[in-house]
Amino acid sequence: MPDKIRWGILGTGNIAKQFARGLQALPDAELVAVGSRNADTATAFADEFNVPRRHATYAALAQDDAVDIIYVSSPHQAHKDDSILCLKSGKGVLCEKPFAINRAEAQTMVDTARTEKRFLMEAMWTRFLPAIAQVRAWLKEGVIGEVRMVQADFGFCAQLDPESRLFDPNFGGGSLLDVGVYAVSFASMVFGGPPTEIQSLAHIGVTKVDEHAAMVLGYSGGALALLASAVRANTSQEARVIGTEGLIHVPSPFWRSPKVVLALNGKDPQEVELPYEGNGYNYEAAAAGDCLRDGRLEHEVMPLDETLSIMDTMDRIRAQWGLRYPMEP
Repeated sequence: MPDKIRWGILGTGNIAKQFARGLQALPDAELVAVGSRNADTATAFADEFNVPRRHATYAALAQDDAVDIIYVSSPHQAHKDDSILCLKSGKGVLCEKPFAINRAEAQTMVDTARTEKRFLMEAMWTRFLPAIAQVRAWLKEGVIGEVRMVQADFGFCAQLDPESRLFDPNFGGGSLLDVGVYAVSFASMVFGGPPTEIQSLAHIGVTKVDEHAAMVLGYSGGALALLASAVRANTSQEARVIGTEGLIHVPSPFWRSPKVVLALNGKDPQEVELPYEGNGYNYEAAAAGDCLRDGRLEHEVMPLDETLSIMDTMDRIRAQWGLRYPMEP
């Protein structure tokens, strides 16, 4: 492995640009290539971020010998095929959330990575931010006692546009896969496993995707997660982990918060400021880079089996709504 991890970015949308900015905060990482579906967008992205190698097809990027790992930031429904293309071309992959459309697609991706012996990770960047790392540390220490409840929501209000990927079922649109995944993943991180029971409701809009939804996940021992997502309504975007001895509050927006609050029973709340370097995307990139250097095929903070479990939970939630996407059998 060279001194610097050599990154390629597949896709040139907003999230790809955010990731490119994040890489700029890593002295041991270098963005060397970008791939798009046409030459003009590849060139424009490369010019904006001073990327030396630009490719007019995803296949050309995947086959670029100057690249060690590829960040896949294509639309939801393309994650499976694009990730597999890169894995089979000998590249590590950091795949943007949602990891896939459903558990079956995710399983195919994971199976491919394990067969090819290549690194693969879901790009749930929130997991790697200092504030969420502090949440995990407090939970490991047991400072709030036995965890009884998690509350988390992520909703924003977008203009209804049937041509937008947010509202198009052909792109895996709707609130659950786009932002609800943050809340489901947060609950999974706290409880360390899948729910034993799910009760949920969603409003399916005119374009046949979930515009807002509420979910109650039940866990062994009686613990509960109360989650919500929306693309047509602003929510508080906060998260709380409530235990027998106190609670942990991740202020809005919890998915990129630079601080966290510990409120133990009978004591004044303790607010901990945990500002992050760069724009935050650098932390997941650094974690992936560490794995490549160490020869590890996955990362313990976002392991592949947990990604599969999260996808399975979202499948079970959508099944209660009767929501299937056109690409699903």
